[in-house]
Amino acid sequence: MSSDENIYIGILTVSDSCFQGKAEDTSGTNLADLINTGIVANAKVVLQSCVPDEEDLIKNVLQEWSDKENIHVILTTGGTGFSPRDVTPEATRSIIHRETPGITIAMMTKSLTITPFAMLSRAVSGIRGNTLIINLPGSKKSSQECLESVAMSLPHAVAVIRNRSTNVKSTHAVLQSKASNSQHHHHHHHGDGKVDPSRVARRARESPYPLISVESAQKTVLDHAFVLGTEKLVFSDTLGRVLAEEVFSQDPLPPFPASIKDGYAVLAKDGAGRRKVLGSSIAGIKPCEQERLQSGQCVRINTGAPVPLGADAVVQVEDTKLLQEADDGKTEVEIEILVAPKVGQDIRSVGSDMEKGELVLPRYTILGASELGLLATAGVTTILVYKLPVVSILSTGNEIQDPSKPLEEGHIRDSNKTTLLSLMKEHGFPVVDKGIAKDTQESLVQKLKDALSTSDLVVTTGGVSMGEKDLLKHILESDFGAVIHFGRVKMKPGKPTTFATLIYEGKKKLVLGLPGNPVSATVTSHLYVLPALRKMAGYQSPLGTIIKAITSEDITLDPRPEYHRAVLKWLPNSPVPKAMSTGNQISSRLMSFSSANSLLILPGQTEQLKILPAGTQVDALIVTRL
Repeated sequence: MSSDENIYIGILTVSDSCFQGKAEDTSGTNLADLINTGIVANAKVVLQSCVPDEEDLIKNVLQEWSDKENIHVILTTGGTGFSPRDVTPEATRSIIHRETPGITIAMMTKSLTITPFAMLSRAVSGIRGNTLIINLPGSKKSSQECLESVAMSLPHAVAVIRNRSTNVKSTHAVLQSKASNSQHHHHHHHGDGKVDPSRVARRARESPYPLISVESAQKTVLDHAFVLGTEKLVFSDTLGRVLAEEVFSQDPLPPFPASIKDGYAVLAKDGAGRRKVLGSSIAGIKPCEQERLQSGQCVRINTGAPVPLGADAVVQVEDTKLLQEADDGKTEVEIEILVAPKVGQDIRSVGSDMEKGELVLPRYTILGASELGLLATAGVTTILVYKLPVVSILSTGNEIQDPSKPLEEGHIRDSNKTTLLSLMKEHGFPVVDKGIAKDTQESLVQKLKDALSTSDLVVTTGGVSMGEKDLLKHILESDFGAVIHFGRVKMKPGKPTTFATLIYEGKKKLVLGLPGNPVSATVTSHLYVLPALRKMAGYQSPLGTIIKAITSEDITLDPRPEYHRAVLKWLPNSPVPKAMSTGNQISSRLMSFSSANSLLILPGQTEQLKILPAGTQVDALIVTRL
């Protein structure tokens, strides 16, 4: 099989416990290692994700992955047994176009030679479009055995499905050769599992990570971002938090019939005419402290005050005339009602704004100023909210130094950390400064351990490109057993962005390795870091706000989709803002971000479109308050 006929594989782990971070995904990780070390000829894992045992979620991922042109095989692991929540076969069968019973039988036959309990597997396999989907068991051992039983045939199967020319014998020979040569080591590890940066000449000249779209990268991050749990807090301390329960009112509002106007409480049956004024009802008095209103009487009343007993209407001041006063105008004795009132006129009935037990705020509400006011109104002062994730920021690089110290020769000040720490704080997330790691294995491992032990998500800047000192990916895999879900994204700036997950001290952790260039780090924070944090904090719509904007000048397009810094301005009588570029867009020029309030999402250059003309409508991601 030629180099342009590589097999790209996606691995989907189906597990409630792994998805929730309560268990390590040993099966999915093991399958990825087996594939990347040659068990399937010319194959490599390009997508890896985890979903809970929910049929719709499994279906959605299988459909999305199989509809991609460059995914040849999808392996699921988990959810194939007899448990009520084991629904992977149902999800798979509902979206495949053709079953492949031979593959299923081959796996079952192999498994039955090992244990009779294999008969309890309900795994299926089949083809959707040009993609082969195979269900594997959930255990590390069983999934490996099943993969081994069909691995030899997968290259030929993909070739037939894709209508490629193939030679079964040569494919088989390549498989055996690659498998035997890589039985005992991973493709990028040294024998002792450590990275050897001294072997500069032997470094990769081309990234092994496929370029994926921003949309795929965002989805992968959000698929792995997990909600941390809940906590009870006093409502006044929950501004910006996400509600984790439904909130119901404790009392009706208003709790008594209340006047809507300043005027007079009357009996509607008396109609228009003269009324004796008994006194007044003002807000804050108890209705029971007032005498029952009799025919021919009225009570002066203020807005919001309780309607006196017996009264069934309020007449506004404007519809009355003073007939008699006393005490030099301090007291009204008699008035005339000019317009006959109706029953219930200008009275808020008990519970008309909010009934007792009424749903005030639904779960997942983001608590802003108005929502906190509602909680106070409803008498709910302690509420359940989703916990906030803690994020660590770690800079890397021998040349990076603390900005507070005099600049050393050959060094640059660490601007990334200040920017990202401030960005996280601005969005309400607890953030920890983890300092600067040198470009050595010892320094990186120590700093990463410190960051992982105290946070849910670790953000690093630098060390993810192709330089001889860019060690982050290797160290995450070799020292922490991390699964790297992507290592390159088709975007400008931010191409080397890396995302990994791992289990540390028994808990699932997320790591986002951002490029070292200041603008790249800031852009990718808006695209990946903040959405991940929002998802972990309970947000149902974690991605940023995108609106339409009109370009104010011609923009030369880059071959990659670009996130172009711009200032949005609304002109008079124009519903769509004008977008003005902040100038030179080089990724190291942080000044281009200082005035920007948006990122224009520009398409990649094509033969037909190299320059985006002024006046073009584009999407704009909002990055600050407008």
